[in-house]
Amino acid sequence: MHDTAPPPPAVTSRRRPSTHTVAFAALALAAVVLFSVLVPVLIALYAQPPAFAFLFGALLCAAPVVAVRYPRWATAIFVGSAAALPLPALLTAGTVWPWPWSVPAMIVFILLVGVLAVLHGWRIAIVAWLLGIVVTLAVVIVLAPTVPVAAGIVNLVIVTSISGAALLVAVLLASRLRIGAELTRERELTALEQSRRVLIEERARIARELHDVVAHGMSLIQVQASTARYRVPGLSAETLHEFDEIAQTARTGLTEMRRLLGVLRTDDHEADLAPQQGVRDIGDLVEAMRRAGADIHAQLLTRSEDVPAAVDVTAFRIVQESLSNAARHAPQAPVTLVVERDGDALRLRIRNAASSSPTAAPTASRGHGLLGMRERAALVGGTVSAGPDSDGGWTVQAVLPLVPDGPDAPPVTGPDSRGAAA
Repeated sequence: MHDTAPPPPAVTSRRRPSTHTVAFAALALAAVVLFSVLVPVLIALYAQPPAFAFLFGALLCAAPVVAVRYPRWATAIFVGSAAALPLPALLTAGTVWPWPWSVPAMIVFILLVGVLAVLHGWRIAIVAWLLGIVVTLAVVIVLAPTVPVAAGIVNLVIVTSISGAALLVAVLLASRLRIGAELTRERELTALEQSRRVLIEERARIARELHDVVAHGMSLIQVQASTARYRVPGLSAETLHEFDEIAQTARTGLTEMRRLLGVLRTDDHEADLAPQQGVRDIGDLVEAMRRAGADIHAQLLTRSEDVPAAVDVTAFRIVQESLSNAARHAPQAPVTLVVERDGDALRLRIRNAASSSPTAAPTASRGHGLLGMRERAALVGGTVSAGPDSDGGWTVQAVLPLVPDGPDAPPVTGPDSRGAAA
């Protein structure tokens, strides 16, 4: 019989109490403290019977706690207790202490209207405040032959002023809290919608890349394999069979590609079937930026037919993002754009001069534009660098190889280390 080791003790994680729990506990503690002060004051200074003071003192101090869940019941309990507590003045033939509101009772009153305003709105808080003042005023009037009316009126004026100011502060605080909560909800919804939009746009971008580059290449393979028997005479039966197999494989791949595109594209995002823009469209992009007020000096390729499709799209997107960054972060600053072929690589250089605008210059760690350009360049085996110049300008340099990576491919050198990306 083998001994078994006891199981390890369970690790329990302590959960921090929520803000609502802490607030409710603080409210209950305040009610207990006020009760412990109010009852001795009523018995010692106002000569109230202990049982009477304990009963109505407990009801009065419990009202703010009850108001958290039951505002109407809390209002009724408080108003009834506030009307009952001054009544023993009939037996003592008046009092020299603040009457009909003692100081602890007034603090409970302020606490009640504050809880009602913050949790349940200003309407019920004002109703409770008016009922408390009106009912105690009625008590003063009823007890006028026994107690000095002037002292009671002065006490009511003080209580009304202080509690009214507290009510106003509570209403303003409640409005601020509600506005803050609404703004928080709006920010959450906006962030959720933004993340959803980014996801949809990224999926659509991937779908466009697959459609314009990969699917186009596979279509050419299928067409070339299918027409090989007509273009190349004297092919053997085995060779024709191989070409047919290649064409069939390409057709199957295109079918799977269409299915994948259907998964990537969503119902609420219109599929863009137009060809992707490339190096040949950079001139149109420059003209559009010039019409928008940009000062761009461009040196472009005269021929772009031999640029691979993936490099073609990548070059256009890097130039587009760089010019957009220059227009956004350095408005009115001159921009120099150079697109040239250097051996087996396509080189891009976009530089904007220092801007006189107070708009902050871009940094290498801000936003996703730089990351997106570097990822695009890496997909075709290229590199992108970015950073500020010594004169306050900003430079983007990219090197995109025009031949696929392989053992015979020439090495691609990155941009000058002095350059930087936008």
